[in-house]
Amino acid sequence: MTLPGVEGGRLWRRLMEMAEIGATPGGGVDRQALSEEEWHAWRKLIDWAAESGVQPFIDDAGNLFLRLRGEAGGELAPILIGSHLDSQPRGGRFDGVYGVLAAVEVLETLSSQMPKRSRDVIAVAWMNEEGSRFAPGMMGSEAFVGARGLEEIRQVRDATGISVGAALDEQLAAFSDVPRIAPGFAVHAYVEPHIEQGPLLERERLTIGTVTGIQGKRTYRISVLGEQGHAGTQVMRERRDALAVFTRLASLLHEEIGGYDAEVKFTIGWILVEPNAPSVVPERVTFSIDLRHPCNRTLALLGARLVALMKDAASPCAVSVEPLVDAPSNVFDPALQQLIAASAARRGYPSTCLLSAAGHDARHLAKHCPAAMIFIPCRDGVSHAEHEWAEPEHVTAGANVLLDTVVALLTSPEVAGLSNVTANPRSLS
Repeated sequence: MTLPGVEGGRLWRRLMEMAEIGATPGGGVDRQALSEEEWHAWRKLIDWAAESGVQPFIDDAGNLFLRLRGEAGGELAPILIGSHLDSQPRGGRFDGVYGVLAAVEVLETLSSQMPKRSRDVIAVAWMNEEGSRFAPGMMGSEAFVGARGLEEIRQVRDATGISVGAALDEQLAAFSDVPRIAPGFAVHAYVEPHIEQGPLLERERLTIGTVTGIQGKRTYRISVLGEQGHAGTQVMRERRDALAVFTRLASLLHEEIGGYDAEVKFTIGWILVEPNAPSVVPERVTFSIDLRHPCNRTLALLGARLVALMKDAASPCAVSVEPLVDAPSNVFDPALQQLIAASAARRGYPSTCLLSAAGHDARHLAKHCPAAMIFIPCRDGVSHAEHEWAEPEHVTAGANVLLDTVVALLTSPEVAGLSNVTANPRSLS
């Protein structure tokens, strides 16, 4: 069964309207996790969904759900679709939010065009996917699948000292009118639409990417500890200059880890120098490392080598290494991949299969239930930037493929080959 399609014009208008919440002078978006901007985005989303009888609820981890009821009520595990609403500080109009609004558009299309549905379909906006305000990211999906305890997540603080717990409690209190549950429930399947955040689809003039999986990622917070000194009186050979050691380490790591092979991605994206004064020898440098590779064995090898290199080359300073994220490469459900590819072919959208180089909440959901992702092109492969862009026809195409995939899951009692990896059997009443 194939429904005619979503209302692409409505979806585009909503994307542009949502981009006004947290709009930046450069045409992008600053709508970080658990901020007032995200509160406004939640309210707007809830209001839009209410027009089609879609019911909102939230969980203790700050995930927002919008449920379209099916005939079985809570007896059958629901289909879950969506992404996230939060952005980078100078992010774009499509990253994350496209997946949420495409999911809501699918709910509205099902409500009007498919009155009889076997099970619930739920759109989700995950809490703090980006990790820009509170690090690391993907906190909401981690709490949902039980990969990380909510109490541990609540202790994390942003740069101003505000904890996740304090910000989360404030946001949940602002939506006290919305029903609330504990995190986690059984899910039949999860599908996440997203812009590619890479150049392949645009370069090959393709409309749809069937995502096969996500490459592995490890992140670290590193501290180099030296000794503060007077820039005018302390002789060079006696200094324990943390910044000088950092520059040596950064060069070495870029050469030996970043240059390991053509597939490795190595990034030092954040640096804090203390006391950060013009005439003071730096006492401490704290910085981040983001290391990615599609091969888990290589990722583990590079992670171990990274730590050894830093400890060997840090003299005369001390160095501490705090691992933050260890997310191995994963593979998405083959049956869901087939449904996505079949929809693209049926609708005449040129498509291909590809690996995601960026991380997404679907990584965690894949441990909990059958999961997959749908990619659409973005201009020049640019994301996490104010000039991030997707074309209206691609936005509509991705939502149509999401619609077809959901319809196939609703109309087939058991999709052939669909895996069953649900880790939390709790049903959603």
